[in-house]
Amino acid sequence: MSLRQVTTGITQKCLNPYGETRAINQQTKYNNKVNLNQGDNMDIKTFIKSAAKLPSHISILAKGPTGIGKSHIFHTLADNLGYPMIDRRLAQMTEGDMIGLPELVDGVTRFAPVNWYVRACKEPVILFFDELNRATLEVQQCAFQIVLDRELNGHKLHPETRVYAAVNEGSEYQVLEMDPALLRRFWTIDLEPTVQDWLTWAYSRNDIPKVVQEFIKTHSNFLRHTGEMEPGKVYPNPASWHRLCETLIHAEMNPDTYAGNKKMPELLFSLSTGFVGESATTKFIGFLQDYTRSFSAEDVADRYDKVKDDIANLLNEDKKNDLIEKIMLYLNANHENITLDQVSNISDYVKSCPDEMIVNFFNIVMETKKIKLIKSFHRHFGTLVTKIVKTSPDIR
Repeated sequence: MSLRQVTTGITQKCLNPYGETRAINQQTKYNNKVNLNQGDNMDIKTFIKSAAKLPSHISILAKGPTGIGKSHIFHTLADNLGYPMIDRRLAQMTEGDMIGLPELVDGVTRFAPVNWYVRACKEPVILFFDELNRATLEVQQCAFQIVLDRELNGHKLHPETRVYAAVNEGSEYQVLEMDPALLRRFWTIDLEPTVQDWLTWAYSRNDIPKVVQEFIKTHSNFLRHTGEMEPGKVYPNPASWHRLCETLIHAEMNPDTYAGNKKMPELLFSLSTGFVGESATTKFIGFLQDYTRSFSAEDVADRYDKVKDDIANLLNEDKKNDLIEKIMLYLNANHENITLDQVSNISDYVKSCPDEMIVNFFNIVMETKKIKLIKSFHRHFGTLVTKIVKTSPDIR
């Protein structure tokens, strides 16, 4: 029996109308249960939270343009669920890579399953099929049986193994038309990551320089090119910015070290152009040359431990005072919901400032007449301010 004959048998089995009806009814049941609609645009945070609610036998398909981080999103989901992830790039696979090779056992020919599929049968894993719509028809048909019947050639998946898939969309990609019957087996979502999604992800890492994060925050349209694409031309996307950052750090050219310098190394321009294109690079280099690091009240309130060294090294007294003014605006707007950790972070920052700024900050807090703020900050500053005033009579 040839691989093609086996694959054809799989296809015929998958097109069983009773199996199709059963799968679609279950799919609809669980979509309604979690109050989600197929085909909706969804940001990453909502997707990860929603996907975790689905039972293991409901497969997930994420659609979206290349470079938005679909693979990384599924890795994050796998980490959150506590499952190992088996990542298969279907565009690089043949049907033999899916169903295994024939072997003769006791005079009977059968197919020995491949190692990654054996693991998915023996233990709970995330089985991730990437580039599903770039796979050959035969490979798609193998994936079809795994998604529909949760088995392949008689080898059943572990009950808790989850099957996820991703496809690239856009006229600039060479993709194959997917069988509508296969698409109906998935909970299908159009992923539309926001700039804030990317910034949140970048902030959690050590390989995305701060100046790159601020560039994307300021010029969000350069995170991902969304217009027409000329063949052979390089355009930015979230993945290409990540690769650029990794390369620059590896080359000991961290952009943070060049921020504010008018003269930039030619290699910095060349490397950037190769990853994000000439237009984005020109804008980024200009941003680097004119860069002045700024900090928000949220930086201090929510993540002071991560920015305190930068604040100490980059801000002069005027800038520190400007930041205190931002903090007061923040406190006035959020005084009802301020947490003890935020009060502690803000207090740590203010204590790093000159004595006069400390006293001024304390006086302004007292003048707000907001009882919660006054009580919270009095614990941190009452004794300190008294000491400053006694030792420095000119400060009031």
